[in-house]
Amino acid sequence: MTATQAPLTAHRFAMRFSSTPRGARLARRLCGHRLDAWGVPYGSAAHDAVVLVAAELCANAVRHGHVAGRDFHVLLTADPAAGTVRLEVSDTRGERLPRIRSASAPDEGGRGLLLVEELADRWGCTARVAGGPGKTVWAECTVPGLNRADPA
Repeated sequence: MTATQAPLTAHRFAMRFSSTPRGARLARRLCGHRLDAWGVPYGSAAHDAVVLVAAELCANAVRHGHVAGRDFHVLLTADPAAGTVRLEVSDTRGERLPRIRSASAPDEGGRGLLLVEELADRWGCTARVAGGPGKTVWAECTVPGLNRADPA
C-alpha cells in the first residue's frame, strides 16, 4: 500500500447582502474573516489586497447596481492548488456595466476600478452566472499560503 497525499480542498463562501452601505461593509468584513480562516492572515499584503478588491466591488454593487428591494450576492472561492482567490459580486442591474474612468483631483470618487485593475491579476464582468437579471463583476488574485482544509 502506498501513501497518497490528500487532495487540496477548494474553499467557498457565498452570501446575499442588503444593497446598502452596511451590507457592503459586512460583505467586506466577512470576506476578510474567511481569508484569515483559509490561511491568508489579517494584515498580510495578500489579505489586504483581496479585501480592498472586495470593498470596491461591493461598494460598486451598492452604488451603481442597486435596484430597490434587491440584494447583491458575493461568492468568494479559493483554490489552494492554484494559489488563487476569486471574488464574484452579482447585482441586478445589468445595463450599468463597470468601466474605468479617469477622475480629476477634486473628485471624491471614480478610482475604485483603478485599484481593482492594479491589485487583481484579472477582472471582468459577465452576465449573471446564476441566471436572472443583472451582472457579475469578478476579480482573481494570486494568494500564497492558502490552507488545505477549511476550519469553519
